[in-house]
Amino acid sequence: MSIINMLKIASYNVNGINGRLAVLLKWLEEAKPDIVCLQELKAPNDRFPLAAIQTAGYQAVWDGQKSWNGVAILSRSLPIEEVRRVLPGDKEDVQSRYLEAVIGKMVISCLYCPNGNPYPGEKFEYKLKWYKRLTAHAKKLLEHDVPVILVGDYNVMPTALDVYKPEKYINDALFREEVREAFDRLLKQGWSDAIRQLFPGEIIYTFWDYFRHAWERNAGLRLDHFLMSPHLTDRLNGGGVDKHVRGWEKTSDHAPVWIELK
Repeated sequence: MSIINMLKIASYNVNGINGRLAVLLKWLEEAKPDIVCLQELKAPNDRFPLAAIQTAGYQAVWDGQKSWNGVAILSRSLPIEEVRRVLPGDKEDVQSRYLEAVIGKMVISCLYCPNGNPYPGEKFEYKLKWYKRLTAHAKKLLEHDVPVILVGDYNVMPTALDVYKPEKYINDALFREEVREAFDRLLKQGWSDAIRQLFPGEIIYTFWDYFRHAWERNAGLRLDHFLMSPHLTDRLNGGGVDKHVRGWEKTSDHAPVWIELK
């Protein structure tokens, strides 16, 4: 009997890695993902809790930033080879939002797309430019003809199915038509939205605001996505949202999301 080794890949916007380290470690012990992409570390590089991560059984590469942004990639057993920590296209951009590595003959890109609010404004324009840069780089990744997954918090609800009250978000930078079109252009390069491939018509959320009892009302948004290159479409075996983690004490406003490859 042959044994198929599954690879579990997760994405988790931790919303402050040091303030929520206990939550992260508890989830890592419970879920045991093989690869994890973290966003919103909100910590400079020298404050990344490497010792605690290593004690939990993971190696890591990261790019932090004081008080804001920050991304990291963790691996439980496979070695990590960092490729880049800057999204090409703007030498002036110093925000820590992109990290790319090779793990197990696969390219893993961990990304934290800009929020873009308020609309209209400079932050919204920066978001659109960032998406344009991401799309250009993603096209080059596809041209390398290797398995790639773009993992992270895209700060977009791609369709009305991904937001609890679409009419409320028409002029929000997370749901503006321009941003959804930018995400769609990215998809049309040949990427697959893994969660939607698995659950094409289901209401699935990954984020619940801290305000107005959003968690209790299940007033959520789907912001965290896995975009897979064509090499991986047939390998997708399962996935989901660890929604219960959002209910833990002192937790992030995002829940961990994961997929499984065979």
